[in-house]
Amino acid sequence: MTQPFTDLCGLPRGTTWEPVTDGESGAPVFRSADGTRYAKCAAGPVTADLAAERDRVDWLSGQGVPAPRVLDWIATGTGACLVTGAVAGVPADRVPAAALRAAWEPIADAVRDLHALPVDACPFTRDLAAMFATARDVVARDAVNPDFLPVDQRDTPPADLLARLAPQVERRLVQEAADAVVCHGDLCLPNIVLDPDSLRVTGFIDLGRLGRADPHADLALLFATARETWEAPDGRGDERGGAGDEGAGQGRGARWIAEAEEAFAARCGRALDRDRERFYLHLDPLTWG
Repeated sequence: MTQPFTDLCGLPRGTTWEPVTDGESGAPVFRSADGTRYAKCAAGPVTADLAAERDRVDWLSGQGVPAPRVLDWIATGTGACLVTGAVAGVPADRVPAAALRAAWEPIADAVRDLHALPVDACPFTRDLAAMFATARDVVARDAVNPDFLPVDQRDTPPADLLARLAPQVERRLVQEAADAVVCHGDLCLPNIVLDPDSLRVTGFIDLGRLGRADPHADLALLFATARETWEAPDGRGDERGGAGDEGAGQGRGARWIAEAEEAFAARCGRALDRDRERFYLHLDPLTWG
């Protein structure tokens, strides 16, 4: 009989665990029935990635930035299980547009605090050299998930998308060296948890890519996922006008979103560089696979 995966990775017994279907990392995640703990499992070579995430979670939770706490690490020889405390609240992608607007300044303050951590004291890197090397590997293995790509890039071969970015790498490396901060590494709305009443940030989750990097790597993903809420055509979008509106409303919506992003960056103490933002937005989908 084949040994169950949960036995290989050491999912704790004596607790009722419910599978969690959200997320894009590919690692099986479970939530305790009482909602107080999460367990992420890995077996085989990817166990090392889970160990790296454990170290990042443990480090960040000691820096005064809201994050989960490591409760247990179970290594079996064939795999491992990381158990963390749950962050109370609701993921920011699950609130309506008006609530996201109300939470926008608190989110900016939390990101500012994260990016303000002493970069020299951070033992982890998410630098561009590593990101681009990962993208080369993913593209070479033909492992890019097309669902992660911008809609207008899904019919373009990933190798061509990577080739478009390559001429910018040297310049982006110089910018990164001058402006590196402690980045979340996957700063999309689902990884920001909000208190549903106060709309304050209660924690950052899914920290497996945390490390020193260009702040635009974080901002690019955050803004892209926020636009999905504000531009939603199903009634969740912003009443000031969004991508689904026609005529002047669409222009007003686009302008408002751009202004909200500029205000966010200013609250974080920086001016946006839209070219850098676009570079990281187009690179990130090529690094998953």
